[in-house]
Amino acid sequence: MNYLAHIYLSGTSEGVIIGNFIADGIKGKKYQKYPAEIQKGILLHRNIDSYTDQHPIVRQSTARLHQNYGHYSGVIVDILYDHFLAKNWTQYHKTPLEGYVENFYGLLRENFEILPSRIQKMMPYMIRDNWLLSYQSVEGIARILSQMNRRTQGKSKMDLAIVELETYYEEFEKEFTAFFAELLEFSNQKLKEL
Repeated sequence: MNYLAHIYLSGTSEGVIIGNFIADGIKGKKYQKYPAEIQKGILLHRNIDSYTDQHPIVRQSTARLHQNYGHYSGVIVDILYDHFLAKNWTQYHKTPLEGYVENFYGLLRENFEILPSRIQKMMPYMIRDNWLLSYQSVEGIARILSQMNRRTQGKSKMDLAIVELETYYEEFEKEFTAFFAELLEFSNQKLKEL
């Protein structure tokens, strides 16, 4: 899953939200230097990623992209799934997405010194271009995929995946909806266990 899903699946604990958001930048046992709630978020993130990568519905989505994008297929599906979460946000949360995202950006600002340097550098761009809210539209997803392609010096060709999104839109959305219901249940259970 991508940023929006990870934040959403964290529940209401600010520490868990921060931990889940920064987890990709925290390798191995380095998570242990953080406060308990942030550790919980990092571990939750790792569990979500493992569950997602092995799930048959997600594999069905990535298989549709594999021929054209190889190992980048999983990253693309993460981004596409965030689109469907943002698009259908009112089915998942009572706070409008605009307000939810603003609250999250405020949380990042308040906890800036805790964030890994990579996230500190990325954060101003994320807020300025309002990445999380931009996931709601196909145009926003096209911009995100183009940015990701630039990060790979054009090797990934991820910017072209907007074609598959538009061609198989209904299929991707059905897969997301079925998978996310299961992921939500899994995440809620993991939060209790951690």
